[in-house]
Amino acid sequence: MTIAAGTKLGRYEIRSKIGEGGMGEVYRASDEKLNRSVAIKVLPAALSQNADRLRRFEQEAQAAGALNHPNILAVYDVGAHEGSPYVVSELLEGETLRERLRNRLGIHGSGVPLAQRRAVDYAVQLAHGLAAAHEKGIIHRDLKPDNIFITKDDRVKILDFGIAKLIEPVNEGLAQTDIATRKVQTDPGTVLGTVGYMSPEQVRGKHVDHRSDIFSFGAVLYEMLSGQRAFRGESAVETLNAILKEEPLDLTATNHNIAPALERVVWHCLEKSPERRFQSATDAAFALESLSSNSGVYGETATTIGSPVSRWRIKKQLPWIV
Repeated sequence: MTIAAGTKLGRYEIRSKIGEGGMGEVYRASDEKLNRSVAIKVLPAALSQNADRLRRFEQEAQAAGALNHPNILAVYDVGAHEGSPYVVSELLEGETLRERLRNRLGIHGSGVPLAQRRAVDYAVQLAHGLAAAHEKGIIHRDLKPDNIFITKDDRVKILDFGIAKLIEPVNEGLAQTDIATRKVQTDPGTVLGTVGYMSPEQVRGKHVDHRSDIFSFGAVLYEMLSGQRAFRGESAVETLNAILKEEPLDLTATNHNIAPALERVVWHCLEKSPERRFQSATDAAFALESLSSNSGVYGETATTIGSPVSRWRIKKQLPWIV
């Protein structure tokens, strides 16, 4: 359902459509009361057909609205239009991380990694945003490049907190690893997430806590550094199986200049067991900031790069990876 320009949603007047995805359509609108431009994401009408789900959506949106952090999208208001719930937020100028990575495709269609300094800067901001949310008891559950926005001044903004678990599947026939948020049948339960970025505990339908976001964070960081997805198969089932049983290719397989210390951080995020990952986003941010303070970590000195580093050597060198 596309909303025409000039339509009123409460005190907001739609100006133009600026995007769409598996979690709804996004519009530029004018807040007539405060005389400012805002973004309005209109979610699927199915949300309003179940009173309990709609109530949970409103609670999650209110919780996200209570977050006040420079790396989290500011939520201003919630409402409904013709049965479709919507979220009003700050209007951002820039592009999603997915668009940034897609715009860096190589000549053969393969991804081109971000510069390590840029990737670490984005990752540090992302970790700080996650830490702020986790401290409030809010888990994202669907962290991926599509839900990470890069403003024109390189500020990272995390989008769509708390909405992922409320979205119904858009097409059960899809089997690609880059499909939007969808319901995935698992044993023993049913979970929501994006196939290529789900944590092992999400795949198994088990209890999810903040450490699930840290796994997804690691998958995003891996992609920024390699230009490739950490887990990708020919079908959703193969990708889910890879998340449970396989390890991503060494980062040095796609980026020979990767700093060993940085690669160690990525593997620690991508541990299959939550107990073996970073136990907080704050810890992950600290580890990355420690790299930033080391002038040689990005390959500025030959001693920090050398030959590709195998996974067992990385774990042997870093005591807290077991």
